[in-house]
Amino acid sequence: MSDRNDEAFADCVQCAKPTEYPADRPGITLCPVCEWQEAQRTACSG
Repeated sequence: MSDRNDEAFADCVQCAKPTEYPADRPGITLCPVCEWQEAQRTACSG
């Protein structure tokens, strides 16, 4: 059984806080707050 505490988590590229994603995840990683803010920005641009 794998223990989540020993996994490394990626830092948010905008605020540098830990994210919910593993460190080896490809692409841009955002914390939940920055992810929500980014979704709000892109949803209303039009």
